[in-house]
Amino acid sequence: MAYRSRSAKEELKEAMAVQSAAKDKPSHGSMFSIHKISKTPIVAFAFALLLIDALLVALIIAYVPYTKIDWDAYMSQVSGFLEGERDYGNLRGDTGPLVYPAGFLYIYSAIQFLTGGEVFPAQILFGILYVLNLGIVLFIYVKTDVLPWWALSLLCISKRVHSIFVLRLFNDCFAMTLLHAAVASFLYQKWHLGLIIFSGAVSIKMNVLLYAPSLLLLMLKAMDIAGVFSALAGAALVQILLGLPFLLAHPIAYISRAFNLGRVFIHFWSVNFKFVPEPVFVSKKFAVSLLITHLILLAVFAHYRWCKHEGGLLNFLHSRFVPMKLEGVISSSFSLKHFHNRHSNFKFLNKEHIVTTMFVGNFIGILCARSLHYQFYSWYFYSLPYLLWKTSFPTLLRVMLFIVVEFCWNVFPSNTYSSALLLCAHSAMLWGLWTAPPQYPYVDAKTLTKNKKK
Repeated sequence: MAYRSRSAKEELKEAMAVQSAAKDKPSHGSMFSIHKISKTPIVAFAFALLLIDALLVALIIAYVPYTKIDWDAYMSQVSGFLEGERDYGNLRGDTGPLVYPAGFLYIYSAIQFLTGGEVFPAQILFGILYVLNLGIVLFIYVKTDVLPWWALSLLCISKRVHSIFVLRLFNDCFAMTLLHAAVASFLYQKWHLGLIIFSGAVSIKMNVLLYAPSLLLLMLKAMDIAGVFSALAGAALVQILLGLPFLLAHPIAYISRAFNLGRVFIHFWSVNFKFVPEPVFVSKKFAVSLLITHLILLAVFAHYRWCKHEGGLLNFLHSRFVPMKLEGVISSSFSLKHFHNRHSNFKFLNKEHIVTTMFVGNFIGILCARSLHYQFYSWYFYSLPYLLWKTSFPTLLRVMLFIVVEFCWNVFPSNTYSSALLLCAHSAMLWGLWTAPPQYPYVDAKTLTKNKKK
């Protein structure tokens, strides 16, 4: 289906229909009312899973010994910051120099204040964070309705992920919780709010940027160019404000350490590509080849999958960046009413398309990452069931692939065979996603009106 640009009149009609639908939305009752839960088995099952997993987390904290890895280093780095140090080159811990953006320092400073630097109360906080994150993820799954109800239980059975949250206390947990909150915002077309939350996640750990190419494509679909730039400006402002104390004092040290894209991880701790000899693993050629593969896969998926209904990536980009008519430019520049109503011209994206594009884009980054440490499993674990059910594989094969991935992440230390098996499982999943039929990305006014009235 080739992409066809619509006239301003047609877009205005659709916008008016959307606004009318919003006005007709019933005001009584809560989204999570008892009545709705009783009529929606998948919602009731999701709540049951949340309660059961909360109990499991409490038992893990109470009876499973804590494993010290990065906590002391985090506390040392935070202590230096609280004592007035603003040079990132001087903020260090047991594991080396601080390599995370400023949001990390603010989060863990608050944790240190609340817990006094003690592990047990911090575990309780992370247990609450785990339940909150799971609740957001379940919300996303229920809204997209891709999985059968029983498959939601896969989100609660990972030994490694429970360990990452409540036995290791990694900063990845905060970054991914904010990322999932941003995705939940995008489901309601709250692009500016979602991008601010997304930027907050990036300020804790840079792995969140793996979602950025997919997110930019979705924003170009959902908003006009001015809206995209204003959303990006809001995200940039978050980074500037959070990093301001360090940018004013030692800007080069902050930028070079907090946003270092050239870090080389230790071969021994990597879960993936362990079968690659260490001299090759740490080489620049290997890193560049993986980066090129990453970019090619993103471009191919964007052209043939995510923008298929718009006639391909190049045709879509051309349609978005083609110069506007002089009349439209003058109107957008001088008409306050037009500026005020710009947001009504947004194109509403299908929730499933939003989540699929975000999760697949991140998964491609995971597949091409040179090194994945054990805590990095949290970067994509919560998307695994969704991605598997987006393939056309039989249910048994989906479950088997999930088990294989979980098994590989629980082999310690990783070895040649577990690493090769993980790559095979990832490659099979990517092939399944490639061969699955693409979904139409937009929601028309009639469908939106119908969904609003439900």
